[in-house]
Amino acid sequence: MFKEARSDSLFDWGMVGDISQGRPNLGPSMDVSMYRLMQFTLRDVMIQRLGVAATDELFFKAGEVAGREFCKNFVDKRWDFTMFIKRTKELLEQLKVGMLRVEAADLERMHLTLTIAEDLDCSGLPVCDETICVYDEGFLSGLLGEYTGRPFVAKEVDCWCSGDRVCRFQITPAGD
Repeated sequence: MFKEARSDSLFDWGMVGDISQGRPNLGPSMDVSMYRLMQFTLRDVMIQRLGVAATDELFFKAGEVAGREFCKNFVDKRWDFTMFIKRTKELLEQLKVGMLRVEAADLERMHLTLTIAEDLDCSGLPVCDETICVYDEGFLSGLLGEYTGRPFVAKEVDCWCSGDRVCRFQITPAGD
């Protein structure tokens, strides 16, 4: 399940486990600082071993797998785009990931500008003149790709860490 060599993702939602059985007292919630502790120490070690570019590539890819799996498990692909965005926004807020908003949408070309406020990954971090939400870029790419059946690329253009108060993503079909 976790130690065999492979070239393709074997992730299955069952790997999340039965949280109600495994955490009958603590439940499904945890402090954001503990999530960030795992994410940023993992990132730190990966950068030391692999470099920034390879680490970003892996975080993007992991986010992309997560976005596809999120779509497969929480989204009804029969929803029209408006319902897809509405339900995804509700789910991300319910799961306390962030507050999604569509800032601009050219649905003919499928060019989108989405923002996430109170983003799990970065909101409240010190300003460092960087956009850091590479995992979120992958997540949004995978989510939209799975929903539409075609590949997308999300690029963060503003971030809490770059001095904005929301994370802003430009999303386009791959190859545009």
